[in-house]
Amino acid sequence: MEICKGSLVYSRAGRDKGGLFLVLSLNGDCAYIADGITRRVVKPKRKKLKHLNKTNTVVELDFDNLSDSDVRKALEKY
Repeated sequence: MEICKGSLVYSRAGRDKGGLFLVLSLNGDCAYIADGITRRVVKPKRKKLKHLNKTNTVVELDFDNLSDSDVRKALEKY
């Protein structure tokens, strides 16, 4: 399973190593991720795909009207 929009991923490198994030969008070899606390939906973190560990979980959310609380609720289950 590839990393896609809505995937839950763990960070493998950097200051946020080990953190759980939601993929908001993909752009080439980079993903834009947010956790709703330190990285908000309005200013997501750009991270290369090689620095992310994928999980087998994909969350179905309304990405057009996504808020930080929606992201936090999705991540708190895991």
